[in-house]
Amino acid sequence: MSLFLTCLYVFLCNSVSLSSSLLLHFPLTSIRLTTTTNSSSFSLQTSLASRRNPSQSSSSPPYNFRSNFKYSMALILSLPIGTPAQTQELVLDTGSQLSWIQCHRKKKKPTTSFDPSLSSSFSNLPCSHPFCKPRIPDFTLPTTCDSNRLCHYSYFYADGTYAEGNLVKEKFTFSDTQTTPPLILGCAAESTDDRGILGMNLGRLSFISQAKISKFSYCIPTKSNQPGFTPTGSFYLGENPISRGFKYVSLLTFPQSQRMPNLDPLAYTVPLQGIRIGQKRLDIPASVFRPDAGGSGQTMVDSGSEFTHLVDAAYNKVREEIVKLVGPRMKKDYVYGATADMCFDENNPVEIGRLIGDLVFEFTRGVEILVDKQRLLHNVGGGVHCVGIGRSSMLGAASNIIGNVHQQNLWVEFDVINKRVGFTKADCSRSLP
Repeated sequence: MSLFLTCLYVFLCNSVSLSSSLLLHFPLTSIRLTTTTNSSSFSLQTSLASRRNPSQSSSSPPYNFRSNFKYSMALILSLPIGTPAQTQELVLDTGSQLSWIQCHRKKKKPTTSFDPSLSSSFSNLPCSHPFCKPRIPDFTLPTTCDSNRLCHYSYFYADGTYAEGNLVKEKFTFSDTQTTPPLILGCAAESTDDRGILGMNLGRLSFISQAKISKFSYCIPTKSNQPGFTPTGSFYLGENPISRGFKYVSLLTFPQSQRMPNLDPLAYTVPLQGIRIGQKRLDIPASVFRPDAGGSGQTMVDSGSEFTHLVDAAYNKVREEIVKLVGPRMKKDYVYGATADMCFDENNPVEIGRLIGDLVFEFTRGVEILVDKQRLLHNVGGGVHCVGIGRSSMLGAASNIIGNVHQQNLWVEFDVINKRVGFTKADCSRSLP
C-alpha cells in the first residue's frame, strides 16, 4: 500500500495521462525531479564529465555498433543481452532513464523473454546496494526489498505501461570484441508490454551513461499505411559515417543550483526558436520554448513519444493558423489520444496538407526540422488523419516535446560528449550506409 501511495502521489503531482492509443513514454516516477536532493544536476554534470575524462572511461572502449529497428509508434530495437547473448526487443527511449528487459517467469510470457538462468554474466542487485534506495539523486524510482532480500522496483509510464521486477546487472554483447560491463537494468517479472525499454536520457543510470556512450544516432522512416508492413529504420552507437553532414544545435544545460519544479534536467533540451506554417512565421515568442523560472516551456527531443506536444501558448497559435486555412474541414468534437484535436475525416490527406503548407520547427544557428506538407497528416485509424501535434497541458506536462513523427526522414545524432544534437535529411527507408 505504501508503494501504491507513493506512485499515486507522484502521478497526481507530476504525471501526464493520455489514451494508450498515443505513445508517450515518460516515466511517471521521474518525469520531474522535485523530490531529489540538490545533487541531481551534479550527477548529470559528472556523468558528462566522465565521458570527457579518458582516465574514467579507459575500461570501456568506444562502441561501434549498428542495427536496424522496426518503426510503428515506437523505435523497436533487437539487442543482444547476456552471456551467451539472448536477443531482446527494446523500445529506444531518449526520454527516460531506466532500461529494463522482460524476465517473465510465468507460462504465458513474451516470446523474447530473457532467461537469467542461461546467462553466466547475470546477477541480482541486493537490497544493500546503494541504488536500492527510494531517494537516489536523479533516480526517483520507488524500490523495496523483496522476500529474498533482492531489490524490487515498479516503474510507471504516461501511456499506462508499467513494469515491475528486480534490479539486476547484465551485459550487452554486441560482438565477440564489443561487450559492455555489467549494467544496472530492470528485470521485469510483470509488465503491460511485450517489449522492454532502452533508457537513453542523460541520467547516470541510463544506458548511455553506464556504458559511457559518447554519441548515438537514428534514422526514422515514414510510417506505412500498408497492412502488415512495418518499416525499418537505422541505429548507430558510436560514430556515424555521415556525421559530417549534420547541422548541430547545442543542448541547453542547467547548473546545479538551478532546480525548477517543472524541469527535467536529464532530457535532451534544445533551443527551439519558432514555428512556421507555409511561409508564415507564427507569432510565438521564443521564450515560450525555453524554461521559465519554474522550468515550464522546456523543449526536448523524445524518441519515445509519438506525437509532438506544445505548451498552450504555442499550441493555440498553431491551431489558430490551421483553423484559418482549413477550419471548415476539421473533424468536430474529436480528440485523438486526449491531446490532439487538429484532425480530419478525409480520404485525401495530401490535399489537406497542400492547403496548410510545410511545417517548420526553427532552432538556433539556422537549423530547421521541415515537415513536408505531403507528410503533415498522420493516419490514426478509422479514416481519420491528424496533424501530429498535441496539447501538452492535456498531459499534465509543462514541456514542449518533439516526438518521433517529426523526426522522420532525418538522421538525428545525440553527441553527448559535446552536448549537442545534430540533424540531417535522409531517406530513412534505405538500408544502413
